[in-house]
Amino acid sequence: MAKKSGVCAFCGRKASEVRLLIQGIDAEICDHCAEQAHLIVKEQFGEGNKNFNSKGLALKKPAEIKAFLDQYVIGQDEAKRTLAVAVYNHYKRISQKVEADEVEIEKSNIILVGETGTGKTLLARTIAKMLNVPFAIADATVLTEAGYVGEDVENILVKLLQAADYDVAATERGIVFIDEIDKIARKSDNPSITRDVSGEGVQQAMLKLLEGSIVNVPPQGGRKHPEQKMIAVNTKDILFIAGGAFDGIERLIAARKRTNVIGYGSGGNEALDKDNMLQYLSPADLKKYGLIPEIVGRLPIITHLNPLDAEALKRILIEPKNALVKQFQKLFAMDHINLVIKDEVLDFVVEKAIEFKVGARGLRSIMEAILNDAMFEMPSDINATELVIDRAYAEAKLEKSGLQKLHVGD
Repeated sequence: MAKKSGVCAFCGRKASEVRLLIQGIDAEICDHCAEQAHLIVKEQFGEGNKNFNSKGLALKKPAEIKAFLDQYVIGQDEAKRTLAVAVYNHYKRISQKVEADEVEIEKSNIILVGETGTGKTLLARTIAKMLNVPFAIADATVLTEAGYVGEDVENILVKLLQAADYDVAATERGIVFIDEIDKIARKSDNPSITRDVSGEGVQQAMLKLLEGSIVNVPPQGGRKHPEQKMIAVNTKDILFIAGGAFDGIERLIAARKRTNVIGYGSGGNEALDKDNMLQYLSPADLKKYGLIPEIVGRLPIITHLNPLDAEALKRILIEPKNALVKQFQKLFAMDHINLVIKDEVLDFVVEKAIEFKVGARGLRSIMEAILNDAMFEMPSDINATELVIDRAYAEAKLEKSGLQKLHVGD
């Protein structure tokens, strides 16, 4: 038998750096490389592993997808369940080998409706991370019809191509999150006889992406011109998740439900939860808001995100894998400083987030304002080993930052 080298022949790791080093005749392999080799074989031949589809995607069951989302996103159980099922069905559809007499499953894109800072982008990003597929975020507010100042709709796919390192096959099974889709709603419910180049026109241009077609994409983005080299991308298997706050849609829901969001004139419909009208959202409300019927039809899975209360915001600060408090503690630990944030500070941060009406997105701004001075000064203090933050400290630093005055002024 060959003498043990104590080093993995594939990655070069030493025995002390791995859990297990497996000895062969002339070489050794570590447990990490063995696992990777196992996955490559499964992806190549698809033997006996039901969690891998024909495209090599590690596809989890809906309950497993939701459990993964639970590690990063607090609350929003209904949205997570809907997303988990939709994503599972979408990637099962991709793996389907359609025979001549077999039912072909159509694509089901998703639309998320919820107030700013409730987790729409985070949900989409976390699902892409779990599936290990290319992911891109596109801002609908910068899109215009072809021929007008702004970005062509096809530029949505440029970002996905770049995320996939211009691997077209990987791009064609990626996920695109279209943010602020409510901002391209047409200005009235009636079709316009005048040009609406950043509203209805963009929605019309977006249809071919959502429904599944071969789109010629300029590899570097920008405006298209005849001499430019294009990359053909088939959007048939790209999952589109659209998100928007749809500010004011509660009034449309209330009108449809024959109730009033404000006041006591509920019309005898006392069972309605007026603090969360989005739970009654329907495709008709999206159409009334200004999305054209064809777009609504191509975003058949509609789900909402609940407003975040104080308890949910506090949990967001401390519970997820990448919770804000954990991030700041890690940053300080890299300078060998133990950061202690008292519970009363968390309550203060949540109070301010609710007061500023910024949702979970605003929690970081508030934390940065409180800790900025310490993050500037303490790395240079060789004697600093611990920082304890109490409410008085947090209030003083937030007042000094001017962030509070800015929001009060609003």
